Amino acid sequence: MAPKNKFSREQIVDAAFNIANTEGIDSMTIRRVADQLGSSIAPIYVNFNNVDELKRAVVKKVVNVSQRMLNEQNTGTPFGDIGSASLQFVTEHPVLFRDFVMKQNDYLQDYDQEMGDDLLVKMKKDPELEGFTDEELKTILFKMRAFQMGLSIMAANGLLPEELDIEQMKQILDSVAEDVVIAARLRKEKD
Repeated sequence: MAPKNKFSREQIVDAAFNIANTEGIDSMTIRRVADQLGSSIAPIYVNFNNVDELKRAVVKKVVNVSQRMLNEQNTGTPFGDIGSASLQFVTEHPVLFRDFVMKQNDYLQDYDQEMGDDLLVKMKKDPELEGFTDEELKTILFKMRAFQMGLSIMAANGLLPEELDIEQMKQILDSVAEDVVIAARLRKEKD
């Protein structure tokens, strides 16, 4: 009997991520991951109890990729960073983006909370946002995320004009961010 191939947990997650990235997370099965690795299913079950556990590990990788992209941005503003990272993610991983944003799923329950906390910390470092309370910053963030999400969905589904490139999309996001912050500041001064 031939020895079983041994794969690290990370190698298995990477293979599963590749399937989810090209075909969607619902296309990922233990058998398909084993086939991707050129293996039997045994090494996967050594590391994961079931496909849901493996899917959760893939979601964690997606969150890590998303956070890495956000941390690599250096536009000078938190909204610029958020928008650039989101547009980068949607252009590099459109299938995953559609899976996680446009389908009902249980895999991202903690994602919004984790990312929201990280983004709030980034926002507090921006001099343009000085003087806003946490609640006001959360409202500003929600408005920006709603716009950014709409733009990203349009990009993921090929609904944007062909001549609109990623740099122009970033400029649009910057313009909307400026509008949202100016309006929030005017409302704050009015009260």
